[in-house]
Amino acid sequence: MKQTKIIAVISVICACVAASALNAATLPAGTTLTVTAVSQFSSRAAVGKTFEAKLAQDVAINGKTVLKAGSKAFGKVASSRSNPRRNDPLTVELTSVSVNGRNVSVKTNAFQPGSPTVTGRQARYGHTAGTLVINPGTLMQFQLLQPVTL
Repeated sequence: MKQTKIIAVISVICACVAASALNAATLPAGTTLTVTAVSQFSSRAAVGKTFEAKLAQDVAINGKTVLKAGSKAFGKVASSRSNPRRNDPLTVELTSVSVNGRNVSVKTNAFQPGSPTVTGRQARYGHTAGTLVINPGTLMQFQLLQPVTL
């Protein structure tokens, strides 16, 4: 009797694993993820500061949508002008996307949004330390550097 229960439990586990494998999809490296910012941040944000975004368009593999537009995505500031002694441009990276309520880690290229506003006085004296503000709705494109299994 115990053996039949064990066999039944193992069968159910195998069926669940097989079903999840059928639903799994892998996004290849180089896949473009286009997102819009949900939270505001600027070129003065601290390195490592996180921001929220959402996918601006569906992501499909072989004609099948695997990530729907509107899905949450999260990123971080990779470099900024938060240190007054350095003049690094603002660059951001995506760190995860939300798939069926769980966050899946991603590794993307660094994206450099826009360019800071430079006043006439700054240009005249060679200073380009204007602050760039990324407002909600700002469009950003990232490419996956590594494949991601969803």
